[in-house]
Amino acid sequence: MLDAEYIRSGGFWENREAFVAGEWEGADPVVPDGSVLFRTSGSTGEPKWVVLGKDSLLISARAVNEWLGVGSNSEWGLALPLNHVGGFGVVARAYSAGCGLVVFEGKWDARRFTEWLESEGVTHVSLVPTQLHDLVQGGFRAPDCLKAVVVGGGRLGGGLGQAARDAAWPVLASYGMTEACSQIATQELELLDLSYVKSPLKTLPIWNVRRTEAGILEVQGDALFSGTLEKREGEWAFKKHDPGWFATSDRVCVEGDCLIPEGRADSVVKIMGELVDVEAVEKRFLKMATGRVREGGFATVAVKDARREHVLVAVFEKNIEKAVECFDEYQRLAPGVERFDRHIVVDYFPRTSLGKLKRGELAEICRSVDS
Repeated sequence: MLDAEYIRSGGFWENREAFVAGEWEGADPVVPDGSVLFRTSGSTGEPKWVVLGKDSLLISARAVNEWLGVGSNSEWGLALPLNHVGGFGVVARAYSAGCGLVVFEGKWDARRFTEWLESEGVTHVSLVPTQLHDLVQGGFRAPDCLKAVVVGGGRLGGGLGQAARDAAWPVLASYGMTEACSQIATQELELLDLSYVKSPLKTLPIWNVRRTEAGILEVQGDALFSGTLEKREGEWAFKKHDPGWFATSDRVCVEGDCLIPEGRADSVVKIMGELVDVEAVEKRFLKMATGRVREGGFATVAVKDARREHVLVAVFEKNIEKAVECFDEYQRLAPGVERFDRHIVVDYFPRTSLGKLKRGELAEICRSVDS
């Protein structure tokens, strides 16, 4: 069982034995000394193990602490699972800064969480958009002790981000990934007085970033992963990441030290011979439906079609007040290839333990509904 107190101890970071942040079956993995293993998967990819060095985790931790103004008098709050780099990184930051760390125990509850922040004097915390949505929808306001809420694990829409700031939550959107030990770019603490949408994502100083001709983000830095574990003939084998640039699966715009995520490269599909960005369609629908369809309760999915290559399906989760009205409005305004073939309602969206949408599984649900 993962133990936050052990992970934040000097004994853990000095121990050079490999550590698995999760459940491992079979023979001990053969990886470099001082490695920490995280099981992860993309929105449609197969599960894999990412191998991070403890030194890399601490490089990231120091950079994030400096970016957020964390010092020895700060108090990090842990409200994310330790088997994900987002939660593990919080503990690494507390260790690196020599500051306090408190753990939110039990099932997630927005009211209890808000009370816990105040009673423990938490100054810094990392959350995912689903948790932030619950805080805003519940009408809860941030306590005065809280200095920064870093939001990762999924796209934080402008509506939710601004609503959270209006309720005194000092939210800072971030962009990162397991392969980079968490954060690559984050909004600046000094710009919290600006509206949420006017606060750009700035690249942390430990990273070099560039955009390929195809619009794909590549990153370089000392906090990159060591490699991955891949299944070969039924056994996990270590595949080293060669030092240098790492090509992500994300499309971005890079303007100086500002990073603007534009969706995943694999979100682009062909419909009737034309390229259509599934995530961009989703964003346009949500913008049009602002105030009528909540961000976390809608998704766009591309489903293979024999004649048209793919079709778009609008998927609503449970509460769909005014959803049909919005759907009809979008259908009238959207270009032909960007219109939905149909819409369906599901009881729940498949998500990771961090609340990130499993778009591949949702596509399977759409196909099962049609069959």
